Amino acid sequence: MGNCRTSPTNNAIGFCLLPSELIERILLCLALPEIIRFKLVSKTVASIISHQDFVRQYNLRLRSTTWLFLFKKRCHRYSLLDGFAERSDRWFRIPISNLLKPFIFPGEDLFFLTAGGNIFLFASNSHQAVITVNLVTNTVRKIPPTPLGPRGTCSWRRSGMKLLPGPIGSEHFRFLFAELVENRPVVFEYDSETDKWQSMVAKEDDAGSLRVSERVGDHIFLSVMHGANESSVIAIKSPNNTPVILRPRFDGRTGEDRQLTVGFSWGKSIDRLHVCGDGYMMIAKSDGVDGANTRVRMLKDIEMLGLGLNGRNWEMISKLPGKLMEQIKKPYGVMMGCLEGINGTINAVLMSNLEGLWDIIWLRYDIVGRQWTWVPLPDCRMKGLNMAGIAFSSGLTLP
Repeated sequence: MGNCRTSPTNNAIGFCLLPSELIERILLCLALPEIIRFKLVSKTVASIISHQDFVRQYNLRLRSTTWLFLFKKRCHRYSLLDGFAERSDRWFRIPISNLLKPFIFPGEDLFFLTAGGNIFLFASNSHQAVITVNLVTNTVRKIPPTPLGPRGTCSWRRSGMKLLPGPIGSEHFRFLFAELVENRPVVFEYDSETDKWQSMVAKEDDAGSLRVSERVGDHIFLSVMHGANESSVIAIKSPNNTPVILRPRFDGRTGEDRQLTVGFSWGKSIDRLHVCGDGYMMIAKSDGVDGANTRVRMLKDIEMLGLGLNGRNWEMISKLPGKLMEQIKKPYGVMMGCLEGINGTINAVLMSNLEGLWDIIWLRYDIVGRQWTWVPLPDCRMKGLNMAGIAFSSGLTLP
């Protein structure tokens, strides 16, 4: 077997002395950040990880794993990216600061936008640019300005954008976002292969011809705006199809819960938080604590909705069981969320803060099995830090 590198630890020496078949079995059980670090243990371990058969086996196990990533910072020069895999028992620290250093200027303010596969997107508030990071190949670059010009971090709406990674082993990706331009819904798409943007004006689906199959997932959905009774969502079936604007309504809820917010809630008198993504909507309902004027809220109910077959209404999918609701509910002062629907599963996260203490709730809903799951998370170690972006990602793979 190959020799371990200079000044290895006793654990590293012992690992290098194991039979290669056993090393491979152990490596197949590790999370991607651990695999990347293990490549530094010895030449033999690096050769096992780089072998085509190992890469194929590992990617088959890994690509269905869902990750939750959290970007946090204390100041412009001190930022951390942590990731948690659904079958893990701890957060993984992702070494990203050194990668970003050549692109971070004095006073640079970065915000984590979204992720897909091995690609992560960060927005620069200072320079109003988008930076792409491939965590596996360690490549970083800026993409050209959007057709709308430079954009600060507050211009991006999580439910109005989507990152689509290319095939396994490829560094290509597509990034789409939707905006109202002169009161017209427009989709903007960046293709990393051509390094260019294109724009498409969405058309109204007046005839109701679009058939939305939420379980198959053959559409891309980008949220444009949401109101108490109606939403505006753009549906795209393939890169060559004209985007269609859908206006789903809440049937039978015209007088219910008019105090709402979308994506982020400051508490106070807000009764309902909408968290949207991929043609789904989670509604988190809350009540006040210790009187009607308090800024502290308490979760009381969570519902999951999806687009109806013709996209004209929001339909109830499921309500979080009361027993599970009792386990997760906590008081909060500020709350935000994000949601991803993929392969018949909806992943949703609610991140809250109460007097400086952070808490994260990760919920999963299996559409076919009609089953809710609570994914308990260890302490995210946010004390003294600010949240600068949170997102789900699937399909991380070895190149």
